[in-house]
Amino acid sequence: MTAGALPWPGGPLDLTDVLPPDVPQAEDDVRVRRLLKAAVEAVDAPDVVFALSRDGRRTVRTGGTAPPPPVPRERSRYELGSASKTFTGLLLAHLTHTGLLSGGEPAAALLNTARRPGEHPVTLAHLITHTSGLPALPADFFVRALPEWRTNSYARYPAERVVDAFLRHRQHRRPGTRWHYSNFGVAVLGHALAAATATPWDDLLTGQVLGPLGLSATTLAPGGPDTDATGHRKDGTTPVPPLTVGGFQAAGAVRATPHDLLTFLEAHLDPADRPLTGALRAVRRPVLRRGLGHRHVHTVAWFRHPTERGPMYFHGGATLGQQAFLGFRPDTGTALAAMCTRRFRARDAFIPTAYALLAEM
Repeated sequence: MTAGALPWPGGPLDLTDVLPPDVPQAEDDVRVRRLLKAAVEAVDAPDVVFALSRDGRRTVRTGGTAPPPPVPRERSRYELGSASKTFTGLLLAHLTHTGLLSGGEPAAALLNTARRPGEHPVTLAHLITHTSGLPALPADFFVRALPEWRTNSYARYPAERVVDAFLRHRQHRRPGTRWHYSNFGVAVLGHALAAATATPWDDLLTGQVLGPLGLSATTLAPGGPDTDATGHRKDGTTPVPPLTVGGFQAAGAVRATPHDLLTFLEAHLDPADRPLTGALRAVRRPVLRRGLGHRHVHTVAWFRHPTERGPMYFHGGATLGQQAFLGFRPDTGTALAAMCTRRFRARDAFIPTAYALLAEM
């Protein structure tokens, strides 16, 4: 699961063929296919998928350095890593919109009803916006994860340890005063939401988000080689085991097919007359600005960057063997889901290529 914002203003993909707004649909479709082909070819990974929805018309292009797998790439499930947080953010927005929660509840009091909130408690809103003051990972995470650091580091840190580490954590900074990306914080949020609703996390997310949006090919656990894509190390040839997230479900457990991801993103493009309409609208509203000139804008689920015609929303993610990028642009009716099966490397082309493609569409 990656940490931090995605700073790239562009990438290696040559997008000089981008479409003006008055191009006929047939020509638009041809150029979209050409751009997706170029994007796939720019990424050096065993399996690559770029899935685009433009005004409701879907185009999926696949490729990669490895032979085609037994399950077609466009039908496989891919690990989203930190892009799973967009599902968690939408769930919190939905629970808030329906009045079950306010977002201002102290997380510790939900996880331990005998706990009295302090003067400046960490709230659910702090956890989803990475302003809780928590570190990226618990202090003892690395020691426990070391034996499986290259294969399945999160699996050695179960839910009860995540909760216990949070309840024992001593704040060094007042919540809400500093932004610091934290897988730990979003994991705690998931456990707090489960406690507040008396519902296990898998059932909560499935019942409140995946089911209503019709995401039947999206899961929260490995499904096996007949359904899931296989990740690889940096060398692009050594396979890695499927991700097991331990107690970090809310921060990185989602795995999904390209078409399910487009369904998820299309709901964000046009929330009207859909399940979760209020929440889908809420996750597009800025809630935090940071950095020089407050240029970095965040919602409760997405990073938001400006373009010439309107904002684009996006989130990336990476696991030990896969990468993902999700994004959408309401101004152009465009949604993009991109995946590849190779661990992130320095100067990796995948995220910059996906970002540039969405920014120019």
